[in-house]
Amino acid sequence: MTSGSPTSTTPTADTATEQSRLSLRMTLKPEAPTTGQVDGAWWPRSRDLSAELPALLAALAIRLGAVERSTYHLDDWDPATRTLATGGHRVRLEGFRSQRPGTVALVGTRMRRLTLLVVPPEAPAATAARALHDASQAGNDDSVDRLLNPRVELRRTAPAARA
Repeated sequence: MTSGSPTSTTPTADTATEQSRLSLRMTLKPEAPTTGQVDGAWWPRSRDLSAELPALLAALAIRLGAVERSTYHLDDWDPATRTLATGGHRVRLEGFRSQRPGTVALVGTRMRRLTLLVVPPEAPAATAARALHDASQAGNDDSVDRLLNPRVELRRTAPAARA
């Protein structure tokens, strides 16, 4: 019996993207006239935007075409490169403090645009599942705050209790 030297196989970028896409945690509203603040939701596994975006962009290519630009709130993500090479093209990544926290905007060919609620990677599964579901419902016009934490907004708007 002979044994070879141990080898390690690192998945190629395409394989890694395919594996991520298969387990992508994203929902979208049906294609219809825009309603609400978001067009769906995404629950990434980390705050590394450069690592998380390729699978998302591959999945959204059917609706958006090739994504040319992505904007995000700077404080929501680890520092990211200014461009990302994926799917045979480059995507501009632009972080802004003025962008609504908890969202990422994606602009595809022919200026098609989607704004997604970003569920924090560390969110409990039940919270994330509810946000993914609610954000993708046709006609939903809940705010980003309400989608991420409905109890917070309910407490703010609940009438004061009578003594």
